[in-house]
Amino acid sequence: MIQLDEKTYLYLLFIIPVMIVLFVLLQIWKRRTQRKFADLSLLRRLTPDKSNFKATLKLILLLLGIAFLTLALVNPKMGTKLETVKREGLDIVFAVDVSKSMLAEDIAPNRLDKAKRLVSEIINQLAGDRIGIIAYAGQAYPQLPLTTDYGAAKMFLQNMNTNMLSSQGTAIDQAVNLATTYYDDGEETNRVLFIISDGEDHSEGNISNSVADAEKENIRIFTIGVGSTKGSPIPIKKNGVVERFLRDREGEVVITKMNEQTLQDIAEQGNGSYINGENTKEAVTFIKDQLDRIDKTEFEAKQFAEYQDQFQWFLGAGLLFLFLDIFVLDRKTKWLKKLNLFNEKEV
Repeated sequence: MIQLDEKTYLYLLFIIPVMIVLFVLLQIWKRRTQRKFADLSLLRRLTPDKSNFKATLKLILLLLGIAFLTLALVNPKMGTKLETVKREGLDIVFAVDVSKSMLAEDIAPNRLDKAKRLVSEIINQLAGDRIGIIAYAGQAYPQLPLTTDYGAAKMFLQNMNTNMLSSQGTAIDQAVNLATTYYDDGEETNRVLFIISDGEDHSEGNISNSVADAEKENIRIFTIGVGSTKGSPIPIKKNGVVERFLRDREGEVVITKMNEQTLQDIAEQGNGSYINGENTKEAVTFIKDQLDRIDKTEFEAKQFAEYQDQFQWFLGAGLLFLFLDIFVLDRKTKWLKKLNLFNEKEV
């Protein structure tokens, strides 16, 4: 298992293709200029020791030096072994609504981005808990199984969007049903499900049965509302610019409103609590307080341990290539000239 400490430095690798392009353009310009000055046979007589191969070799050494020094700045770390550790915490699943109504901008920047920020901030408050992620609209889709890798969870979270599920609508019951499969029946852990949504539900009354089934599995359900009860149209954007608003079959602009009552009913039936997510700080503080009241249970988790820095190998290789680049001259080496390995003809 490999970890990268400073991924931002990977952008420095874009220097390599730029330098290759500049090198090619320079060589083309040089050849055109030289041909204006003299023909090829005369140029070879004037510069008998000039090596075309050496210029390319120097560039390769320089680029390799840059590449390895960049990797040294990134500081790769390698996990030397996989071990099973004992941890105490909760099993927490986040079910995030990704239906089209979550594009409404009645809460900045929009409901979906607000939902993702809320989940990310809650994750920042966790320590030792296992987390999983579900995306749902007309159907529910597993995004991330229970894990203690919070970095991976945030990556999956940020990639969620309203186009990831072809089945539109909002079926909260599907998310609850899928969440019940996330927990390990062989482990007696305390189980929590967060539903982050605007509360619109098209599951035709099945949600009550799904919540009852979850309750039998000892799953506590908390709900977080995003949006406003006043409502808002759903913008359809292209390249960040609003082209139109979503309309229904009769051609009327759809106004989507947050249904707090549905979310409150789910939380009450699921032995949890409801919180309006408009104020991120207050919502996260409330959720943290609720989670702190739930007893932590012990479980086993596999993880890579003893991560060791590997930057020194890349630093050494980078400096070596730069050192070689300095001492490789543009002219032909005498013994290589005799061997004529690169078919550089002499006149």
